[in-house]
Amino acid sequence: MTPHSASRTLFFFEKPSAMRQLQRFFKSPSTVCVSAEGHLLAAEEPGNVRDEWKSWRLDTLPIVLERIPVTYGSSRSGQSHKPKVDAIKQALQGVERVIIATDPGREGSMIAWEVLEHLGYRGRVDRLKLGALDEVSIRRAFAAMAKEPDSGERDYAAYLEALCRQYEDYHLGLNGTRAISLRLRPPAFRQPWRFGGVQTPTLAILADLEKRIRDFVPQDYFRIALTVATSSGAEITLWHAPKDKILDQQVAETIQQAAASWSGPLGVEQKDVRRSPPRLFSKDTLARRCAKRFGWDPQHTAKLAQELYDQGYLTYPRTESEHLPDSQTGDASTVIGSVVAVLTDLAGLVPAAGDLVFRKGNKGHYVKDPGEHHAIVPLRKVPQPGSVSGDHLRLWELVAKSFLAAHLPDGIDARTVVAVQVPTPLGPKRFSISGSVIKSPGWRAVYGAEADEENEIVPGKAKPDEEPTTGRLPPIRDHEPGTATDARLETAKTEPPRRITRGELPVVMGRLVDQVENPALKAALENPANPNEPKGLGTAATRDTILPKLQKSQYVELLKGKDPPIQVTEVGLAFIAAVRRVFPAYGDPVGRAMFEADLAEIGRAATRAEAARRAAAYQERTRSRVKDLITTIGQSDAVALDPTCVPTPSAADAKPPTKAMIDFATSIAAQRGLKLPRGLKSNSEICRAFLDQHAPSRSSRPGEAPQPGPRSPSEAMLRYAQSLAEQQAIECPPEAITDFTACRAFLDEHSPKAQHSQAKNRTVTPKGRLPSIRASNASDGHKRVSASARRPTEARTEVPRRRTRSRTVTSGRDE
Repeated sequence: MTPHSASRTLFFFEKPSAMRQLQRFFKSPSTVCVSAEGHLLAAEEPGNVRDEWKSWRLDTLPIVLERIPVTYGSSRSGQSHKPKVDAIKQALQGVERVIIATDPGREGSMIAWEVLEHLGYRGRVDRLKLGALDEVSIRRAFAAMAKEPDSGERDYAAYLEALCRQYEDYHLGLNGTRAISLRLRPPAFRQPWRFGGVQTPTLAILADLEKRIRDFVPQDYFRIALTVATSSGAEITLWHAPKDKILDQQVAETIQQAAASWSGPLGVEQKDVRRSPPRLFSKDTLARRCAKRFGWDPQHTAKLAQELYDQGYLTYPRTESEHLPDSQTGDASTVIGSVVAVLTDLAGLVPAAGDLVFRKGNKGHYVKDPGEHHAIVPLRKVPQPGSVSGDHLRLWELVAKSFLAAHLPDGIDARTVVAVQVPTPLGPKRFSISGSVIKSPGWRAVYGAEADEENEIVPGKAKPDEEPTTGRLPPIRDHEPGTATDARLETAKTEPPRRITRGELPVVMGRLVDQVENPALKAALENPANPNEPKGLGTAATRDTILPKLQKSQYVELLKGKDPPIQVTEVGLAFIAAVRRVFPAYGDPVGRAMFEADLAEIGRAATRAEAARRAAAYQERTRSRVKDLITTIGQSDAVALDPTCVPTPSAADAKPPTKAMIDFATSIAAQRGLKLPRGLKSNSEICRAFLDQHAPSRSSRPGEAPQPGPRSPSEAMLRYAQSLAEQQAIECPPEAITDFTACRAFLDEHSPKAQHSQAKNRTVTPKGRLPSIRASNASDGHKRVSASARRPTEARTEVPRRRTRSRTVTSGRDE
């Protein structure tokens, strides 16, 4: 190996694409660049740490580690990342300074720091925060790094925050999923009951909404229409439709009778109403808009935005902010000029540079400090024809139009309201109607008819009642006399809350404050450090990963629609009820948001020592909560759930049951006079659920916690038994399909080892030995955390021990 020269600097990138972007603007013989291509290290399987952790047993819980052991991760194609780590180790030789240039944010910080810690690097570290990958942004990032000599120390705090999030995810997902599956899960449910620090309170939000929808009882309410003829011969209909709905028909009739005999002057008010442009996009609000406009899954939107960032067309997309810093007002004219060079039909809307509008303050677009990352906006570099795909171009155009609209004048509507006060025995009641005409479109000219889509309503709430309007008002003078010619009642029904849609869920998680009615809880969720970003669940980088986990666990399902609403299943309702009964804190979204606020304080620490102290306290708190969780679950009973409520795989995905399973189910049905459920003979899950409910109960093996109902063999055991039966041309007994002990006896009798002495020339090789199922879906907030999530009765695949290096939180470098 050739020794490296001294005084070298190593740039550590997250992806080769970002590395190539930066290398376009500078090259130096004293620098070397490496890229990680995501996380190179992964949390080790607990079963590979200790043999007794391979099987799912309550007596091995809680599994609590001072540090998470790590091993080399692997690429999507299954190749180990060890060669990449070895290459970085080689590149670090002779390096005195490392500049971390991964994506800005906790995740990017962790990608670099975990490797540097693993390799024992002890040199200087600086942080280059590349909020965008165009030349101007790169030069600004270098200038900002030069002004912050302790950027590496502060970034280490961000790494510790991400590490603590992973630490909690690992322990909660590992212990909670195993314990709840062993103790609380209904016998009819075959999948693990996955548990996580973020996904569980998120499910609680959806479950509470589901309960309100199911419990909702529609009520009739009343509106009164008053038709008035004016002295000039015009006729107009005014409405009494107060926000506090009239639910009492007698009250409505009293108002109607008074209105029928009304006469008097009409009041006409004319005024201009200004409509300012919507806020810029955060990651969550961009996902919501794309779901509504294009029907995209939030993860698809996130992928497109990340790729546009990597290519230098958009700023960093994993942001919670909807504002820009005041310092960037000078960029607007140049960026807009580049945008309209592509969106040429909008060029005529752009005013002179000096006439651009800059709205400042929390209700505008520019603030002094927008937070860790500012809103998603376009850059000077714009996509040329054919340079990006259709979806990429649609997303870029959406962001570009938002930026242009933010710098155009307000829209102005000429609004006319005609109203009268009708005296009634219940007091004066206002009847009114309004109409508007566009006086000046302003920013709305960017969108045309799509401008109304910018008015988003709060997810999970009933659609608000709109003020009575009409398309065109007749000419009426102020104080013109009028006389009632008719007054009638109209009946409508109250509507239940709207279900939260797939695209809205990340917004709901980030703005939990909008789902809370209690003023004290609302106040608790406020964020004094950044009022525009209240406390919420998870992070912007990971909120769109929660719904797929809830779907995989069969806690929720998507209904029909372009942006499909989320419906909680009976399994999801039973799961969250069980969690709240056993450990209420994990079913409390507000409590979880407060807990995560403490986690965020680690990343805000000014020094490495302070961050390490906060991290150590957080980890100790996590260990304590995990121990309490296991203790309370161990003292609880299984949840009762009707097997017919358990979701079943679709016909296309379902595997047919074996002939022995069908025969056994048929015999049980005949003995007990039961009707076989539809789909039993074609869907193994339906057949197994029927057998779980009606097959004779067997006792648990000695030393194991008793299981409710019969203990079933695992899928691996069933496959092995069927393989043996096929190869030896024998019948697999029906009881071996549903009873663990009978299946084990069959395997012991007919396995190759047992047959060896009887027929040495005959061997049977087990087929389809099941690999471990990782519990990364049982954890939240970190895309790399994994742990064994197999059912407790599954056959185990032995995995050779690998050398691992533990990841820990330290108070500082070893000098």
